[in-house]
Amino acid sequence: MTSRNPVVAVLWLIFAFCNGSGLMILLGAEFLAMMLIVIYVGAVAVLFLFVVMMLDIKFAEVQGELKKNLSIASIIAVIMFADLILIILLGTKSINISNVAFTTPANISNTLAIGKVLYTDFVLPFQAAGLILFVAMIACIALTLRPSTAVKRQNINQQLKRNKDSGMNVTKLGVKQGVQEIQYD
Repeated sequence: MTSRNPVVAVLWLIFAFCNGSGLMILLGAEFLAMMLIVIYVGAVAVLFLFVVMMLDIKFAEVQGELKKNLSIASIIAVIMFADLILIILLGTKSINISNVAFTTPANISNTLAIGKVLYTDFVLPFQAAGLILFVAMIACIALTLRPSTAVKRQNINQQLKRNKDSGMNVTKLGVKQGVQEIQYD
């Protein structure tokens, strides 16, 4: 949020999503972690990055700011690398979470447990959220749709009023008379 460069802000957003997915993997929710990576990083953040890249950004200014903040960035990189090594070294220890209310049994996969909870206990809020998102999508399309005068549109009433007398004009052409000179009713 404090980044002045929008491209860097989107990259920080992608980094935050990856951190969130790493936390979900540590908590044992592998399916949610993959969905976070696939949906948010794969679609939303890339879309943001595409829109931001279409903006006119002065990359000389970005490189100047990068050189100014290189020492801070290297310190943060060393801290994150040390944190990653600490997580890997402590990853062999098991954490007892047997008293948590929503633990899944050992014979059920994470995806099956999420499906059972969503479609049994929380089916009404899940369907209501889907309906709200659907109405919001239709509202966004309706608000941004502008009728264009350059596009020819059908007039169904005019088409239904036509018959063979009004729909076809039979004329005899002269020897040196072209189609452009025919007068239509």
